Amino acid sequence: MPVTIDKLTCGAGHPLLWIAGPCVIESHDLTLSIAERLAAMADRLKIPLIFKASYDKANRSSSKSFRGPGLKEGLRTLAAVKQKTGLPVTTDIHEINHAAPAAEVIDLLQIPAFLARQTDLLQAAARTGRPVNVKKGQFMAPWEMKNVVNKMADAGNNKLLLTERGSTFGYGQLVNDFRAIPWMQDLGCPVIYDATHSVQKPAGKGDKSDGERRMIPYLAKAAVACGCDGVFLETHPRPDDALSDGPNMIALDDLPKLIETCLRIRAAL
Repeated sequence: MPVTIDKLTCGAGHPLLWIAGPCVIESHDLTLSIAERLAAMADRLKIPLIFKASYDKANRSSSKSFRGPGLKEGLRTLAAVKQKTGLPVTTDIHEINHAAPAAEVIDLLQIPAFLARQTDLLQAAARTGRPVNVKKGQFMAPWEMKNVVNKMADAGNNKLLLTERGSTFGYGQLVNDFRAIPWMQDLGCPVIYDATHSVQKPAGKGDKSDGERRMIPYLAKAAVACGCDGVFLETHPRPDDALSDGPNMIALDDLPKLIETCLRIRAAL
């Protein structure tokens, strides 16, 4: 069933949705700069795009790692992105009491993969009335996301996207089974493919995650060929200098070429 986010609609019969932005809000000005470039790109390529950035990365490998500006300042930045670019915005929430204040600004609430089974968090997000994007846990089979769908429905919200972002395979590796896309679509929800977290190597550098950036285009193109409803890509002007998830972010300069290739694949389906 298609889901409407602000003025955009995701699902069968609608254009491929793009969710893009930096992993975390590093600063107010940098976030606005990235958002403005993405808005210009979306306008040029005529694509529906939602801007993504996190105000708090609560699941960093180390307690010393940069987490973001926090709820209040982060929402101020994301509100400014909406005001200046006109793009809808999304961010992840990790705590129940963040759902309602985030929903005052955020168009699409995101539940991180590690928290996909947290009933109270899912239903707090659902009760805001906002559309919700739940990332499939790395430890979950695609068909287990039926329980997420049911929990959301029990809270009165069927505006749900599901995201495939890889499954744990051995130590420090994720792999993708692209059958997850049609399997989760069978649950009645549009399915997003997260091409950047799928190349992540959790805690691959000991106290922080590693990743294999060069594999992002291969996986994104495969997911589009398999019929996903949208693509999630974290991006940064200088990924190697990013304060979070740099090894598995695509450079902002490289993003348009990948999107154009994916659009050609989509048109050929």
